[in-house]
Amino acid sequence: MTVAAAKALLKASAVQFSTDPMFTWASGIQSPIYCDNRLLMGYPELRERVAHELAQLIKEKFPEAGVVAGTATAGIPHAAWVSTLLNCPMLYVRSKAKEHGRGNQIEGRVNQGDKVVVIEDLISTGGSSLTAVEALRQKGVEVLGVVSIFSYGLPKAQQAFDQIGIPYYSLTNLEELLSEAGDDGKLSQSQMLEITNWHEGLKQKNA
Repeated sequence: MTVAAAKALLKASAVQFSTDPMFTWASGIQSPIYCDNRLLMGYPELRERVAHELAQLIKEKFPEAGVVAGTATAGIPHAAWVSTLLNCPMLYVRSKAKEHGRGNQIEGRVNQGDKVVVIEDLISTGGSSLTAVEALRQKGVEVLGVVSIFSYGLPKAQQAFDQIGIPYYSLTNLEELLSEAGDDGKLSQSQMLEITNWHEGLKQKNA
């Protein structure tokens, strides 16, 4: 975990809080907090900082990686920046195959036996990451693991990754983000307590 990533997200105002109405994730989960990492695109210095952190994480955890794959759509720009830093090829994976053109789900050059790391913007239940992993595996690619900027740290995600034998690592998580948000005054004490209680309840429900 890196404090730098949490600080970058807060500086980009990527963390939003709302209880009425709550945010709805792609998985259908109702949440009082939403982390919109796409806002990093508007801050060159911050996105570069995060890209360097992701590149370093890949070097440490997956030194044999030869290709990075971004998840569509939020993971694509981060994968592009990281591929430049690592001087390696990049591709991206859609949630499903196109219904026109060549009908691709994976865009970019794919070679059997390539050692790939999937780059995701955030991980909640892990659904989009697992979809990308499965699509790549079907093409004969060796997926080494998944890295993301942020993770909610839900047991359901860990169980899902364990089930398919894929490790994942994130630059920062909810606990670290809340700690930094409290120090910076981005969230009130009552908001932080509400988010913490919601998170604990969700972890128990998804255990």
